[in-house]
Amino acid sequence: MNDYFRIFRYGTNLGFYLPVFMVFTLLGIVFSAFNLALLIPLLDILFDKVDPEKVVVVPANHLSIEYFLWLFKSGFTSLINEEGKKYALLYVCVIIAFSVLFSNLFRYLANLISARIQTDILKTLRMDIFKKVTSLHIGYFTNERRGDLISRITNDVNEVHYSILGSFRTLFKEPLTVIIYFISLFIISFKLTLFTIIILPIAGGLMAEIIKRLKVQAIQSQESLGRIVNIFDETIGGMRVVKAFNARAYTLGKMDKETGFFRRVGFSMARKRELASPMSEFLGVGIVIGILYYGGTLILNNEGALEASAFISYLAFFSQIISPAKAFSNGITNLQRGLASATRIFEVVDTPPAIVNAPSPVKMEKFDKVVEFKKVGFIYDKEPVLHNIDFRLHRGKTIALVGPSGGGKSTLADLLPRFYDTCAGEILIDGISIREYDIESLRSHMGIVTQESILFNDTVMNNIAFGIESPDESAVIRAAKIANAHDFIMEMEDGYQSNIGERGNRLSGGQRQRLSIARAVLKDPDILILDEATSALDSESERLVQDALTRLMENRTSLVIAHRLSTIRHADEILVIEKGEIKEKGTHEELLALGGLYKKLSQMQNIFIDSTQTDPLKDTPSI
Repeated sequence: MNDYFRIFRYGTNLGFYLPVFMVFTLLGIVFSAFNLALLIPLLDILFDKVDPEKVVVVPANHLSIEYFLWLFKSGFTSLINEEGKKYALLYVCVIIAFSVLFSNLFRYLANLISARIQTDILKTLRMDIFKKVTSLHIGYFTNERRGDLISRITNDVNEVHYSILGSFRTLFKEPLTVIIYFISLFIISFKLTLFTIIILPIAGGLMAEIIKRLKVQAIQSQESLGRIVNIFDETIGGMRVVKAFNARAYTLGKMDKETGFFRRVGFSMARKRELASPMSEFLGVGIVIGILYYGGTLILNNEGALEASAFISYLAFFSQIISPAKAFSNGITNLQRGLASATRIFEVVDTPPAIVNAPSPVKMEKFDKVVEFKKVGFIYDKEPVLHNIDFRLHRGKTIALVGPSGGGKSTLADLLPRFYDTCAGEILIDGISIREYDIESLRSHMGIVTQESILFNDTVMNNIAFGIESPDESAVIRAAKIANAHDFIMEMEDGYQSNIGERGNRLSGGQRQRLSIARAVLKDPDILILDEATSALDSESERLVQDALTRLMENRTSLVIAHRLSTIRHADEILVIEKGEIKEKGTHEELLALGGLYKKLSQMQNIFIDSTQTDPLKDTPSI
């Protein structure tokens, strides 16, 4: 139940709203109970059981319930003596009408406050999950299914809404209703209520056994739903591959297997959940039958302990107890699903971020001299990825990383902006370890262009100026021109205000990449990281993108990962990385002369060994 109370910590102004809710709920219940209590004088008049001559002894304790009952009876008797029974009947009916009005008014106000508490909690909870997810390191998203994360922030939060917050009123109001009504029952007949309390635990024990079995299956159900969302997300995202490889039957089989499991668990839960309601009703009716028999014997024996009008009122009270008791039982049953979802949500919320600021981080104001990798090592999932990486990248220079796929080039580049932290050695910028810098200030000096263009379902303007609240339109246009993107943007229907679709699917690969470059240009970073930015493009797109990259790299410190060696021939230094180690380093000419792995890669790509060959992009003017 810790998760249950933790959910309510997300409520804003809960210290104000919760007491107000409790007061309104209590008043609503009290007025509802008062309605039923008024049945006794009403029935006494109808059955002609009121004796105006009968003297009622004044109770000694003026703060007792008996004293207030005496006040009511004496006033009621006086009213009959003065105005007659018909007027007294009208008087009781008017009081009942006003009591019902106030009962419903306070119930409405309590529900309104409850709705406010729920909406506040949901908003804060969703934001807390989103903040946590965006603070986690890149490796977390490699290990976790995206569909499962989406399921937690959508389906699990909705389940918390309906099962926990939805039952919030039930779990507070219904026990309070039962308590107040039981107090009323004790006042009417102590002996009959004592008999009722003895037989009630039988029903409670049977219901508890059903409820106990639901939570495990609730967790299985939510996990299965997360897998269903993941399969759906992967299939939609990879629809071209699904159709190209005739894999529709395969994906249908995966979905059928998972939805089948979800159906079995769901039906098993439904059996238990639906059994709870009729069983509680049957047990409730059984208890009422027992009360009818025992209460009837008290009246028939004429023991004076219970009048007929009081017994009818007693039954009315008890009938009102069955409904809240049943609602409470169903609320506890549904709560198990909500608690299972809350557990899944808090698994994400409680995940500690692997990349955090130092206790007193240094704000990185500017980059002056050099980036140093000193004996850097990295291990991922217990497998060594990088080992003993040692090099220096001076301001204004370009270092290129080349080598076979899987050698660790992208991982090395990801260490610089602290997407991951080193497992050995350290990385320094101007003599200070990057772990000492404030993460946001560190990344503010870096621009990253990756092989996969990461764009958002928004306008061209907002994608180029991503993360900037009020971008300067002229600066955005200038960045687009440098990135060779301005011309195709102006050909779009709404120019810079055109929506590019989900992940930029309304653009070609080259166009998407040029928007990514424009975004980096607008940021104007000191350090540029290019991760195979042209490897997935056709020749024409590559020429335009490479032209844009050349302009972007001018006078900047650049770390370039290259698949096509022709694009990095004029780098100041080239590092050849294989199996997580630097095997060779030097300029293009030096590495060719060395006759090692770099020369082999060059020959495979038909690169001329003639070092005097000119690069057509070398002298491209900047705008």
